[in-house]
Amino acid sequence: MEIVADEVISSRTGSDSDGDKGFVVTPWVVKGQLDYAKLVEQFGTTPISKEILERFKKITGEIHPFLRRGIFYSHRDLDWILDRYEAGEEFFLYTGRGPTGNVHLGHLIPWIFTKYLQDKFGAELYFQFTDDERFLYSPKETLENTKKTAYDNLLDLIALGFDPKKTFVFLDTDYMETMYPIAASIAKHVTLSSARSIFGFENSTNIGMIFFPTIEAATCFLPCILKGKNIPCLIPAAIDQDPYWRGVAREVAPKLGYYKPAQIHGKFMPGLGQGGKMSASQPETAIFTTDSPKTVEKKVLSSFTGGRATVEQQRRLGAQADICPVYHYFYFLFEQDDSELGRIYNDCTSGTLLCGDCKLLLAERVKEYVIRHQEKREKARQLVDDFIVSDVRGGLRKKSGLS
Repeated sequence: MEIVADEVISSRTGSDSDGDKGFVVTPWVVKGQLDYAKLVEQFGTTPISKEILERFKKITGEIHPFLRRGIFYSHRDLDWILDRYEAGEEFFLYTGRGPTGNVHLGHLIPWIFTKYLQDKFGAELYFQFTDDERFLYSPKETLENTKKTAYDNLLDLIALGFDPKKTFVFLDTDYMETMYPIAASIAKHVTLSSARSIFGFENSTNIGMIFFPTIEAATCFLPCILKGKNIPCLIPAAIDQDPYWRGVAREVAPKLGYYKPAQIHGKFMPGLGQGGKMSASQPETAIFTTDSPKTVEKKVLSSFTGGRATVEQQRRLGAQADICPVYHYFYFLFEQDDSELGRIYNDCTSGTLLCGDCKLLLAERVKEYVIRHQEKREKARQLVDDFIVSDVRGGLRKKSGLS
């Protein structure tokens, strides 16, 4: 669902201007030094509490590192979802991707967490590729290319090990016969004035983009319609997508007779540069799942760090791990053991561990991860038809034709 494109639609929804704290967060653009506490305040979400973490532990037997470390940190109605589950009511998961190009490690973070939720709660996943949004948003894009990119991105999703019996993946343009009646029902309750207020649409915005939020909101209610009953929905996603759920789906849900979708929000994995999220628009600071081991090593070894100007200063003062993307890569994905992560942090900030050695350690781990992922990604080519659904033959699974 993340969109990076040639033009920027300015949003008034919980985002700062460039001059205020130096960050911008909209459904299409995320840049600058993010203040997550301020985002919680502006978007009106709720921090994940210790009580919720304990409930996760009680239900699942563990607390996922992404929860322990605050990588997933904010929510709407997550406590309600747990209430319903403990009362014996199953929920479904909904997330997705705007097929803008190759998948990078930052894209994998919410997918990894979604798989954890599927495994622990036995939940079905409805995964939406918004190939139409990418086409509408970028003046130079074609539908043929967005569809091709979506099928390629799907290999990364399958490689993570989702259950094909409980995972339903669709491209908007292949599933619109099913989606459009839901989107139209939502659209009837959303005024142009509201859409402008939520998304910052302007007179120059094409009308496809103005209608699109109803399509993204439609998946919140899709399983309810397919199965003929009200089913709770939980959306694991980065917080930049919140306007779709807060401003559209949650507002319209009671009018359509459905539960409001619940959400759990993740932070963005940083890029390897100085500040900002990992972004395909800055490929030199992003690790893509298709990068060669040599490319991975080069990017990691040339990354920004929180180190001092000289070895002597670093030995004496220690490095600044809190601003270092190398350390953050361990924190997000490449060191699951909390005590070992603490050792890396302490060695870094005490001056015992120098940046060059830390980069070498990280480079080896990232290379190993990408190599394993690419092996699974290649095998995923044979599994695509187990995941894809479309309107062809009455919405049954079909052959994708992926080469």
